[in-house]
Amino acid sequence: MAVTMADITHLRKMTGAGMMDCKNALNEAEGDYDKAIEIIRKKGQAVAAKREDREASEGCCIAATNGDFSAIVALKCETDFVAKNADFIALTKLILNAALENKPKSIEELNALIINGRSIAQLVIDRIGVTGEKMELGAYEFISAPTTIAYIHPGNKLSTIVGFNQAGVDTQVAKDVAMQVAAMNPVAVTKEEVSQEIIDRELKIAREKAQEAGKPEAILDKIAEGALVKYFQENTLLAQAFIKDAKITVEQYLKQQNKDLTVVEFKRVTLNAE
Repeated sequence: MAVTMADITHLRKMTGAGMMDCKNALNEAEGDYDKAIEIIRKKGQAVAAKREDREASEGCCIAATNGDFSAIVALKCETDFVAKNADFIALTKLILNAALENKPKSIEELNALIINGRSIAQLVIDRIGVTGEKMELGAYEFISAPTTIAYIHPGNKLSTIVGFNQAGVDTQVAKDVAMQVAAMNPVAVTKEEVSQEIIDRELKIAREKAQEAGKPEAILDKIAEGALVKYFQENTLLAQAFIKDAKITVEQYLKQQNKDLTVVEFKRVTLNAE
């Protein structure tokens, strides 16, 4: 049977595939929409296998909050051109909304969620068939806390989520802290949460620097300990200088709002090289 422009347009709306791909699929399926959709999906699987060894370094990284639950999702692709495509961003939002609704505990659980009869992993493969680029769900992070906030840095390449120990935290205050995490990239909330691996690394670096500078062996450990204190001040969230007022720390800023208010957890995901 002859394939009409109306048929092609209808299939394109159903699948998001290119006009020529829709035309070819309909011709191969002899006008059967279900068969044509399956042909397009198989093309996505073939392209995915072919592009497996390619690097997906671009993408869309967004975050949102649903009550006491916040999540970040990063859908990765090969080029900035695809990353800025409206349909690609829409798929990322669809995945994020599924995460907020279902609260999966891992990226594997998120990939397995079903949307309109298709798993998220399958939807990503379908999109690969449309763009011809490698795509993958590159990151999924979440937080549960009495108050949570999400921040998306302009450009959809960097997102943060923060959880607080109290309900009803002022939205602007919460956003200020989320922006702090985005800008200053802390390694932990407090020094007590910094891993021993990081502590050992920083002590070693500081000691070696002091040694190279010719400092006496007897004071190398003391110098390293001092450098570690400075590291904690610059790299733990509550001890950092507040980005909107460097005269106070983030902890002091929060206590200006409520003496018991603090951050319990944060997550930060970026697709930018740092």
